[in-house]
Amino acid sequence: MPDLLVPLYSLSGKPDLNGFTLRRPMAHESGTVQNWIENHFSSGWASEVLPAVSRTPSTMMIAIEESTGKLAGFCAWDCTALGFLGPVGVAEEYRGTGVGRAVTLEVLHCMRDQGYGYGIVGGAGPVDFFQSVCGATVIPQSTPGIYPESIK
Repeated sequence: MPDLLVPLYSLSGKPDLNGFTLRRPMAHESGTVQNWIENHFSSGWASEVLPAVSRTPSTMMIAIEESTGKLAGFCAWDCTALGFLGPVGVAEEYRGTGVGRAVTLEVLHCMRDQGYGYGIVGGAGPVDFFQSVCGATVIPQSTPGIYPESIK
């Protein structure tokens, strides 16, 4: 999967996400967030977000459904490498609601506010998603990227 480059200086506005709250998780929620990520995605992603939930303030945004208090999705940055966005994920039941778009754009705006001019999506799976949400372009010759072969 290729890496993608996102120009942060030309981001669109943040979308309204009625029925959900976007915010950074607090330190006391880190275990809950990591367990949720492991249960919905993978132990690798749960490990990868450790730097994000360990910082103050966190370098992660979560989406919480207001009526139930359930975690619906997340997006992190500066985890595996500085300037990298991801991982990002949305629980199956919330896909198609705009949660993924909202948390991704919120994080990209945070990155821009931190002083980044560009963001990199490492090993992007859904290339079309990032192209439509934030104008990402494929970085030529970026496969396999910074992620080494997994330890066995």
